[in-house]
Amino acid sequence: MATLNQHRVYIPTNARANHYLLAEITPNEAFYNSFSTINCCYERIARQLFACCDEYELHNVHLLANDKLPVVRFHDEAYQLETDKQMLFFYNPRYHEAHKLYYTPNTQSKKIRLLFLATGEDLRANSAQFHNKVQKVLNLLQEQLFINQSQFKLRDHQHLTYDLFAKEKGNKESYGYKLRSLYPRYQSRQCNIPDEYAEMTYATFTIPVSRAIKTQFQILMNNHDFAKFYDYFADSFKRTCENNKLTHGAMVANGAIPIIRNSKIDNNEGNAELQKLSFDVESIESQIKCFYEANKLVETIHFVVAATNQNKHEIGYGRFMNQVEKTIHSLCDELSINKQRQDLSVRFFQHISYPF
Repeated sequence: MATLNQHRVYIPTNARANHYLLAEITPNEAFYNSFSTINCCYERIARQLFACCDEYELHNVHLLANDKLPVVRFHDEAYQLETDKQMLFFYNPRYHEAHKLYYTPNTQSKKIRLLFLATGEDLRANSAQFHNKVQKVLNLLQEQLFINQSQFKLRDHQHLTYDLFAKEKGNKESYGYKLRSLYPRYQSRQCNIPDEYAEMTYATFTIPVSRAIKTQFQILMNNHDFAKFYDYFADSFKRTCENNKLTHGAMVANGAIPIIRNSKIDNNEGNAELQKLSFDVESIESQIKCFYEANKLVETIHFVVAATNQNKHEIGYGRFMNQVEKTIHSLCDELSINKQRQDLSVRFFQHISYPF
């Protein structure tokens, strides 16, 4: 029983779940030339897509042909916001529905992206059924529109978001998760995933640079040079990860949002909005990365802890998340944080991707 408890992580019952699938295809010149205009191409795909989604009861789906990365978050109000590099989708799976097309007029998009957002209750319990429905829609689209195109690349994203300090705020109820890996979970529910797939599992958390923290570390902020301030957090993060036997992680304090990839697929790179982080999850060598600009004080410091193959257990990733939570507590115990008033958001991510 003690061993089993090590593989369960107790997450507050008010945790928020998100689940979405992103299908990407790279259209060639011949594909665009098969339509009278570029705009007509996108509108035709949208009509076909949304008709298929109605057939399979997929109620929140978006077509993106603007070469922007979709980012999905929970919110009680529905918003779709655009930046130069991102499309941000905020929604509540319980009641938000939409079928929308986003494109840059008269411009050939390098990639056409189909974003399928899960809706309803118990997203994790129904995730395999949702994945199956998306596979059926993509099969129809390939038969109807993308006959001579290369395969879709399908990415399945699931995450749980919760406040680490929920108990201090009076939210005592929790649920014990084993956090099983996606592949065996789907296989046991008759959702077929090809043998060739890539998987990433990781956790993120953020620490706002509040007035209390600025006051606490005022001595390390000298004439708009914040190198010592960031070095403190970087050193503390590395030390606490090492103490909890976590080898793959990153601190991002340059104003960009971290996105996480497997190093077999992508390399580290960044722009003004996004910091791509690539990890070799098969390696046991330490991969702790830090990104900051010494002359720039950010509002939020982002942290990432990636699970390696060593962290992967048949039971699930519960033990990994317990190690992550110990790391966060050790880091935060040294900081001026009011746990009764301030949230510390933790997100547990599971991704699986494959050519479809």
